[in-house]
Amino acid sequence: MIHIYTGNGKGKTTSCLGLALRAQGAGLKVFIGQFLKCGNTSELNALKHLKGITIEQYGRKKFIKPSPCVEDIKSAETGLCRINKIVAEKKHDLVILDEINIALHFKILKLNDVMHILKSAPKTMDLVLTGRNAPKELLEIADLVSEIKEIKHYYKNGKKARKGIEF
Repeated sequence: MIHIYTGNGKGKTTSCLGLALRAQGAGLKVFIGQFLKCGNTSELNALKHLKGITIEQYGRKKFIKPSPCVEDIKSAETGLCRINKIVAEKKHDLVILDEINIALHFKILKLNDVMHILKSAPKTMDLVLTGRNAPKELLEIADLVSEIKEIKHYYKNGKKARKGIEF
């Protein structure tokens, strides 16, 4: 099954991590590839203590501004190659491609390459794609699409990101 968590609201990564936790609790093997992210976060600290969940990051410590650099592209391509290998090995039950929609939106990765991986995945494997601006082609082939919509956010009132809540 293909799951997509998209939209401009906060909680897409949190949702997929909750699913990873549930899967691990059921004895399933989970792989999480985080695109465009790098650094020690609270979720990484928690997940490294759980058997059956592997998490890797494919990004830099800086966000893409004003446009992607060569390092962003190389890191994302490395991540996509790794995801392709993970899917082909068929050793995981749940594979999460966190923020892959943003990598596609910024044209860091090619949609055809992602589609190839999704179509080659075994029917018994669940794949989760997160990030804003999910391409319509992905929305069409997905089995589940959840849009997380921002109604109100404290960032707009000048509140800063907090450890344990945003990272």
